[in-house]
Amino acid sequence: MDLTLYRSDKLFYRPKEAAVVLGMSRTAVFRLIKTGELQSVKRDGYRLIHVEALQEFARALVEAAESSPARAA
Repeated sequence: MDLTLYRSDKLFYRPKEAAVVLGMSRTAVFRLIKTGELQSVKRDGYRLIHVEALQEFARALVEAAESSPARAA
């Protein structure tokens, strides 16, 4: 599965940019980083998220959704 992001030449995203890519809030991205669900690095005071970490997180979401039993409405 190839997950193309909005700018394929970019290697790292700031949390605010990652939130846009993932379709969630900046706060949610920081929560995912804190829980270890989304990998990031800190460099010179900047929090950076590698494009592969975003892709891996998206894959894990899809796999979890596919493996979980359907919920009754």
